[in-house]
Amino acid sequence: MIRFIIQAVVTMVGLWLAAQVVPGVGFTSTGSLIAAAVILGLINAVVRPIMVVLTFPITVVTLGLFLLVVNAAMIGLTAVFLDGFAVQGLWAGVGAAIVTGVVSWIAGAFIGGDEKRG
Repeated sequence: MIRFIIQAVVTMVGLWLAAQVVPGVGFTSTGSLIAAAVILGLINAVVRPIMVVLTFPITVVTLGLFLLVVNAAMIGLTAVFLDGFAVQGLWAGVGAAIVTGVVSWIAGAFIGGDEKRG
C-alpha cells in the first residue's frame, strides 16, 4: 500500500510538471491533480499491461517508441474519466507521457526498489 502511495505522489509530481511544461495539458484544481494521479495509477495497473501485450508487434517494429503512444493513451484515458484533467490531443499526451516518465525514472533512482532493501 505504501508503494502505491509513493508511486501516486511521484505520478502527481510528474503530471503537475507536465501541466506546467506541455501545452495542452491542464488541471482545474489540486483535487483534480490528486485524483488524476490515483486514476492513472489504477489504469496503469489494469489497462496498460493489456495494451502492452496487444501492441507488442508494433512496439518491436518501432524499437519501443510505440510505448510512448501507449502511455499517452493511458493519460488520455485518465482525462476521459476525470473532468478536471484535460489533455488536448495526441501530442500533448505524448509530451505528458515523456515528462511523467522522466520524473518517475528520476524518482526511481532516488527511491530505489525492493532489491535495495535489507
